[in-house]
Amino acid sequence: MPVLTVSQINRYISFRFKEDKNIQGIMVKGEISNFVEHYRSGHLYFTLKDGESAIKAVMFASAAARLRFSPEDGMSVIVSGSVSVFERDGVYQLYVTDIQPDGAGAVSIALEQLKKKLSKEGIFDTAHKRPVPVMPKKIGAVTSLSGAAVRDIVNVLSRRYPIGELYCVNALVQGENAPESVCRGIMKAESLGCDVIIVGRGGGSSEDLSAFNSEKVAYAIYNCKVPVISAVGHETNFSIADLAADLRAPTPSAAAELSVPSVENLAEKLNICERRIRNAALRKLDSCTDGYIALNARLTAQSPENRMKLAAGRLDGLSERLKNSYGRYTSNCDKRLGELAVRLDMLSPLKVLSRGYSLVYHGERLINDAEKLKSGDTVKIRFGSGEHDAVIK
Repeated sequence: MPVLTVSQINRYISFRFKEDKNIQGIMVKGEISNFVEHYRSGHLYFTLKDGESAIKAVMFASAAARLRFSPEDGMSVIVSGSVSVFERDGVYQLYVTDIQPDGAGAVSIALEQLKKKLSKEGIFDTAHKRPVPVMPKKIGAVTSLSGAAVRDIVNVLSRRYPIGELYCVNALVQGENAPESVCRGIMKAESLGCDVIIVGRGGGSSEDLSAFNSEKVAYAIYNCKVPVISAVGHETNFSIADLAADLRAPTPSAAAELSVPSVENLAEKLNICERRIRNAALRKLDSCTDGYIALNARLTAQSPENRMKLAAGRLDGLSERLKNSYGRYTSNCDKRLGELAVRLDMLSPLKVLSRGYSLVYHGERLINDAEKLKSGDTVKIRFGSGEHDAVIK
């Protein structure tokens, strides 16, 4: 019996595998695990397993480049390929040429994966969304100039906002070169100084809208310095362009309406503002007039002339009070003097004399005792009316 080397055995087994048509060009269903993408070569390495067994698999970079989605651990797939032996390690494995999702289509899975990726990078964050200017001067429209979308935009803007300037930038909206064309159109519209940019097309199938589900268009919208309105024309499903845009419209016509105000509404708002300004001005004028009147009254009240008038009035009042008080005082004094005069008159010796009495004076002295006189003294006798001299005997 000949002695074989390890290489000879592995080579023989590999040859026998290649001869077996039952394991060449087959399709295998299983779940991906231990998935690894080699960062240098681009080869994909993973294990394909079911509930009971597992088999190692490899997909070379040339075949992996054709995939529409990125395989992940736990994903149920159907792979196409052949079973062979890796002679160096003596391990048999499945050499994969194609991978298809088991269930959802590759395009759908690729789209969901791209959405998750862009969402993690913040492309869809609402904090990044910019408001559409209230009255844009320049409106850009990036779409096919031969399609219905541009006509709808022109019709709406000419009717709704004729004072604005519309810049239409031609771009491919479907096909392999459409994403690049749309990105260039966005950059051109931005360079033209547009205040808002409408990007889209007039609807179509999912395949027709694929350009607006590309990563390049999402980044172009995100990096644009002016607000972007997405108008892909698909009312039920949101495209990646819709999610990345600052505002989403279901149709190009709706996008045109969202991008500008109505001149009729603007005119009505101007009328309302005019009325408010006029009423505010009248209220302010009335308030100022009232203030002027109040200040003028205060100024008049504090003027020297008015203060002199007030002082003169107070002086007249005080003078009148003094006159009245003096009159009352003199009247009281006269009354009191009359009463005292009556009392004095009642006590006057003249009153006694009028009743028949008389007064005897010796010189200036009133004689009230006869012994104070002697014979020959001259006296003066005063009667109630008149007086006479007499000599004492």
